[in-house]
Amino acid sequence: MSAPPAKSRSESAYVREAKVVPGGSMRAAQWFKPHPPYAARGEGCWVIDIDGRRILDCANNFFSLIHGHAFPPILDAVHRAMAGGTAFGLPTESEILLAETLAARNPRMEQTRFCNSGTEAVLSAVKGARAITGRERIAKFEGCYHGAYDWMEVSLDPSPANWNDESCNPASVRSNAGVPESVLRETVVLPYDDPQRCADILRHEGRTLAAIVVDPLASRAGTVPMSKEIVGVLREACRRDGILLIADEVISFRLSFDGASRSFGLEPDLIATAKIIGGGLPIGAVSGSADLMSVFNHAEGKPKVSMGGTFSGNPLSMAAGLASLAHYSQSAIERLNGLGDRLRNKVRDSFSAAGVAASFTGMGSLFRLHLGGANVTGYRTAYTSPEKTQLIRRIQFAMLEEGILLTPNCSGALSTPMTESEISLIADKLVAVVAKQVAGHESVAAG
Repeated sequence: MSAPPAKSRSESAYVREAKVVPGGSMRAAQWFKPHPPYAARGEGCWVIDIDGRRILDCANNFFSLIHGHAFPPILDAVHRAMAGGTAFGLPTESEILLAETLAARNPRMEQTRFCNSGTEAVLSAVKGARAITGRERIAKFEGCYHGAYDWMEVSLDPSPANWNDESCNPASVRSNAGVPESVLRETVVLPYDDPQRCADILRHEGRTLAAIVVDPLASRAGTVPMSKEIVGVLREACRRDGILLIADEVISFRLSFDGASRSFGLEPDLIATAKIIGGGLPIGAVSGSADLMSVFNHAEGKPKVSMGGTFSGNPLSMAAGLASLAHYSQSAIERLNGLGDRLRNKVRDSFSAAGVAASFTGMGSLFRLHLGGANVTGYRTAYTSPEKTQLIRRIQFAMLEEGILLTPNCSGALSTPMTESEISLIADKLVAVVAKQVAGHESVAAG
C-alpha cells in the first residue's frame, strides 16, 4: 500500500491557521477551496508561494500594488524612512510632501487628511458631508463596494428576490446580519445604469441627502465605466439640492494622472483615495477644497468632525506613497492603460473567434470577466446566480493552476512591471480556461 501524498507547505500552513483564525484566512477574498497558496515573496509582477511556485499576480493585493512587488524605489524609500523611526506622536515632513503631491496632481485635492484604509477614507468623507450639510441620509449605487462601513454596505450584494422595493426602485438591503433598520432608512440606493430612474429617485430624495458616493468604474457593479447620462444626473441633483458628491477613487485613482473623476466629467466635492497612493503599505486619504476640508480642522478647538488615528500619516506609508506616485508618471500611465486596452481587445476577439459566450469589461489597467452573452451595464446585468458564481470560482482556481492569480470574481489589474509578454500569457490562458470550463459546464448541464 503506497503512502499518502505529502502535504504541501501551503496546506500545512492552512491547517495551522484554521485553528487560530476563523475560516483559516484573514480575508474571505484570499481563500481558495481546499486551501489557498501562501505567499513567500514577490518579484515584480510575480508572487512565489511557500512551495516555490511562481504565480503571475493580477490581483496585486486587490489593486493596491501599481508597481508590483518589491519595487526597488519603494523599498529604498521605506528603508530610509524606517532607519529614522517607524512612528511618532509628532507630524513629519513626509505627510506634507505626499499631500502636496496629491494637490499638484489634482486641484480638487487642495487639502488632504490621511488615514489607514479606503474604508476609513470613505467613512470620514461621509461624516464630513453630514457635518457640512446638516443632513443625515446618504445615497450610493446598488452593488457598489465602498469599504466595510454599515451605510456603505447597504445593497452591496442584493439578489433578484430582494433588490426591488414596492415602487420597483432599488431597495435598501442588509449585507450583514445585525445592521440596524435605521441604517437602511438612512441609505438611498441608486441604479448604476438607469439614468431616468436615478433622476426620479434623486428628485424625490435629494433634499434629504448629505452626500452621494460614487465610483465611476465600480468593480462589483461590473467594472463598467459609468455613463455620461448618469454623470449628468448626479451633477444636476447635487447642484439643485445642495448634495455633496463624494468620489470613491480608492481603486480608480490609477486610471489617470489626476485620478478618475475628471475623465468621467464628475465634479466631486470630496475625494477618497487609498491603495496605490500608499505604495503597498496601509493608507487612506480624504481630499477636497480648503473650505470643505475645514470640517476636520482642529487648530481652533474641537472640529465639527474629528479625524485621526494612531498611524494616520505614518512615515513609512508616506514614504512608500511618495515613491509610488513619483514613478506613476503620465507616460507610465499611458503605457499601462495601453496594455489594458490590448488585453481586453485580445480576449474579446478570442472569445468571439472561439464562439465563447463571455465578455470582458474594464478600463485602463482594470478588467473583469463575465460569463454569458448579456450586455453588462451595471450590477444587475453583472449579477451571477449561485450556479454561475461557482463556475466563476472554478475559473479562478483553474487560472491559479495555470499560474495566474485573479480575484474571486475573476477581475484583475495590471502593474507597471508587466509587458506584452504577460499580456499575451494572461489572454491565452484565460481564453483557454474559460472555453474549457464553459464547455464542461454545458456538457454536465446537458447530461
